[in-house]
Formats: sequence, C-alpha cells, structure tokens
Amino acid sequence: MAALGLVLAGCSSITNHRGYINDETLIASVQPGLDNQQSVRGTLGQPTMVSQFGEPVWYYVSSQTEQSPFRQPRITQHSVLAVRFDEAGNVVSTDRSGIEQVVRLSPESDETPTLGRERGFLEDLFGNIGTVGTGAPGGGAGGP
Repeated sequence: MAALGLVLAGCSSITNHRGYINDETLIASVQPGLDNQQSVRGTLGQPTMVSQFGEPVWYYVSSQTEQSPFRQPRITQHSVLAVRFDEAGNVVSTDRSGIEQVVRLSPESDETPTLGRERGFLEDLFGNIGTVGTGAPGGGAGGP
C-alpha cells in the first residue's frame, strides 16, 4: 500500500501561481473618475507592467499553471486587469481579459501563429503586381 501511495503521489500535477494575486474586493474598489495613480498604487500595489507608448495603462497580470510529470506547464487560469489613466493621472476605465487572449507558441515549430489573413505562395509571388511605385520610398513618378 505504501508503494502504491508513493507512485500515485509522484504522478500528481504541480499547481503554481505567477504574478498578481487577484483580490476582487480591491479591484472593485478602483473607481473611474474617483481614483488616481497614487490611490491605485496604494490599493492594488505596484503594477506588473506599465505601457511605454500611447495612453498610460497599468497592467496587473495573474496566471495559474499546472504541470504534470514529464510535461510542459500549461496555463489553467489567466487574467489581465488593465487600468487606464488620462493625462492628469486619473482613472478613466478598468478592463479585464482572461485566458481567451492567451496564445500557446511553440519555439520549436517552423511557423509562428499570427493574427490576420493568411497568404499562399502564389499570392506572395504575384501579390505586388501593379503596385510598383505606389508608396514605395524613392519609387514612382515624382520620386527622387
């Protein structure tokens, strides 16, 4: 019985939490129009990431992974809280997204999945016919 217990314990998966720990009460207390960057930092803590371009946005990222023996970890729960600010530093909105936005990339594969339309070989080969000189730098009439 003891050997069977050791074998079963060795086959269990490992759960790991990474990033921000979501507290629904604290998240609900952040109100657009009432809070600013200082009050959000005091309530939610330091953000996981801060936008570098465009409007000021603070991101609080949380993931929970499970890993079975001899396998890659897989994400079971994922959430991103985005707190958007105006130029004065006041909260404009809070948005949440979940695991539906997660993409699994395999660095060993030959292709990287991308969003957008897929082009075939012939479309890549003949797709630019008739567009020469219309927007290419230094090309077309009136170019340098």
